[in-house]
Amino acid sequence: MASMSSMDLSSRHDLHAEWVSLASPTGWPQEGWGSNPTQGIYYSPASGRPQVAFIATHYNLDFSEHYLAPLMAARGFGFLGWNTRFRGAEALFLVDHAVAEIGAGVRWLKSVAGVETVVLLGNSGGGSLMATYQGQAEHQSLVPVEGGRLCRGLDDLVSGDLYVSLAAHPGRADLLAFMMDPSVTDERDPISRDAGLDMYSPDNGPPYSEEFRTRYREAQLARSARITSWVKEELARLRAVNVRDRYFSPPRLWADLRFMDGSIDPSNRKVPACFLGDPQRANEGVTGIGQVSTLRTWLSMWSLTDSQCQGQLHLPNITMPSLVIGADGDTGCFPSHTQQIFDLIGSEDKESMTLEGDHYFRGDGNRERVADVIAAWVEKRTA
Repeated sequence: MASMSSMDLSSRHDLHAEWVSLASPTGWPQEGWGSNPTQGIYYSPASGRPQVAFIATHYNLDFSEHYLAPLMAARGFGFLGWNTRFRGAEALFLVDHAVAEIGAGVRWLKSVAGVETVVLLGNSGGGSLMATYQGQAEHQSLVPVEGGRLCRGLDDLVSGDLYVSLAAHPGRADLLAFMMDPSVTDERDPISRDAGLDMYSPDNGPPYSEEFRTRYREAQLARSARITSWVKEELARLRAVNVRDRYFSPPRLWADLRFMDGSIDPSNRKVPACFLGDPQRANEGVTGIGQVSTLRTWLSMWSLTDSQCQGQLHLPNITMPSLVIGADGDTGCFPSHTQQIFDLIGSEDKESMTLEGDHYFRGDGNRERVADVIAAWVEKRTA
């Protein structure tokens, strides 16, 4: 593999960054222009081969230059910022293919980089994704999407050895079901609105009454179920004429009550706020999770009844030592998420804590503190 220096490492002579590009075990071909489906950057100390390395992957974000990578390499660890072919392609995501391609990265760490201990780092959405990987590696837990079959490359995955959940949520289906705007009355009309369920109407709050919160949540779950029902009906209609899939775009998906009401799931986060800043503006826009999806991807990632990327399905099967870290200023992953993940993990050796910072621990030395905490925890279990 050819070596390359990332921007973060350009002045760090004590660190090394290596481009890693691998074929997909699913049989997905190399692109005609030359790139492989699975790619990433392996960070390590410039001298020696680390015996412990992290791997971090997300549903669709590019984690090849993850902010923790140079920090962990500076502390003597390897760090593979790894991408499946779904980086930047959320609308096409299929969980079995992603899990198989994560497996290619884990296998590379063990067989090529010479790592003895692999730490599965589940950051943000990667928390549930890496838990899903481990569930398949240990328990063959995945089942085919309705009307489909599992991909190749899932039968001989290499298990991780340690698990770290960092500023994560239990799963994207759960996350979206709390974020979708239940005031939408017509999925084809982005401005259709039931004023009685509009969280952005001053008549409803904030603060939001217990009655409104209960009614709002019931309507969110009902909307999610309606979309899933339509997706299954549409898949059946298309398959009847040998059409495999199609895109669709649910409107208004930035409407978690916690964005506006800091008394719900209280923390040190800014209110009003969401990952995109102003939540009301985000809700009326076209940027964010779940905004575009195929029918198959909805069932694979967003459906509460069908998605297998959900923590409750896989976290109880994680029996390796586990560390759960929340961020006290996170505007999208909340204290209840951190607690739920910790409670679900099946390991007897598990710890949970909350550290200062936003979702990405930006500013004021927050990332250095996170790196120190993780390094100390891992060293204690690998000494």
